[in-house]
Amino acid sequence: MQTRNKIFDDISQLMTNAMGVAQGAKTEAETAMKSLMDRWLADRDFVTRDEFDAVRAMAQKAREENEVLKARLDALDQG
Repeated sequence: MQTRNKIFDDISQLMTNAMGVAQGAKTEAETAMKSLMDRWLADRDFVTRDEFDAVRAMAQKAREENEVLKARLDALDQG
């Protein structure tokens, strides 16, 4: 019976080690893919989400200011 438990212990240890290796390979693959994507995006001069949001906010503010100025011009034309 002791031999059977030893076999199960060995199989369990082997499976645990295999899962550790698989997890390490997965992490390494994810890191490599992220690095590849970062380089690809950097080469294409895409803007970041923060940059996009900042420009969108500036455009919205400019539209609002234009509406105010147009209203003032319309008031001057009618006055």
